[in-house]
Amino acid sequence: MGAQVAFIGLGNMGYPMAGHLQNNGHSVTVYNRTTAKAEAWAAEYGGDFKPTPAEAAQGAEIVFTCVGNDDDLRSVVLGDAGILAGLDGGALIVDHTTASAEVARELSAQASEKGVGFIDAPVSGGEEGAKKGVLTVMCGGSDADFARAEPVIASFARSCQCLGPVGAGQLTKMVNQICIAGVVQGLAEGINFAQRSGLDARKVIEVISKGAAQSWQMENRFETMIDGAFEFGFAVDWMRKDLGICLDEGRRNGASLPLTALVDQYYGDLQNLGANRYDTSSLIYRLRALDGK
Repeated sequence: MGAQVAFIGLGNMGYPMAGHLQNNGHSVTVYNRTTAKAEAWAAEYGGDFKPTPAEAAQGAEIVFTCVGNDDDLRSVVLGDAGILAGLDGGALIVDHTTASAEVARELSAQASEKGVGFIDAPVSGGEEGAKKGVLTVMCGGSDADFARAEPVIASFARSCQCLGPVGAGQLTKMVNQICIAGVVQGLAEGINFAQRSGLDARKVIEVISKGAAQSWQMENRFETMIDGAFEFGFAVDWMRKDLGICLDEGRRNGASLPLTALVDQYYGDLQNLGANRYDTSSLIYRLRALDGK
């Protein structure tokens, strides 16, 4: 039997994620700030939509959220029109927003006062992973809440694990973004170096991708980086938001993040170049601008 669920936030990720839930036998009601997007989703997938998060959440066993940042998350969870106003005790909120661990703990505490569970569950895999239903989901919450959520999350996930109490999912996503930042900068420098040296960059990548330099970013982004095409994934603006969360948490827990801070500055340079909506692999665009190419 499918679950009665709500999905709040139909952006590039949420739209297909909610679609997978509906296609996998769950009964889905959606809310989106832009009503036309919710109407389009309902027309495409056959689910329902409501004008407020509270109304979408009414009667739901699980409410999924996928919005922009901490403040967006608070706005859809709290208040007279928020999710908690519409939920009954015993329900569960699963948040897929990439946000701070602090807001996850804050909202979990408020949900708990109403007898509602909370899982922070940021995702990795990008828009393409959301469309294909093969996201990696990093969860923080109680074992009991995770056991309820995981079979439903499986509708759009290839991998889903609980890493600890509420907040652990967001902390794990920070680790993910920290690692990606360094890898993409190294790949950008390597390809740029190869091209400046007169090498055939495609042949270079073909060789080194079979060795220790191999990475997901290399396999999936080297062609577009060589071609200077940057419309294939997670935007610079979004990455800066995520790295800002990482740096804030690093200051809080005492972790040194010198490379992350440096790459964050490089993404700031790209914003100054007007490349806000380019994908994260556009770090090579910055290098070419510096080199005058």
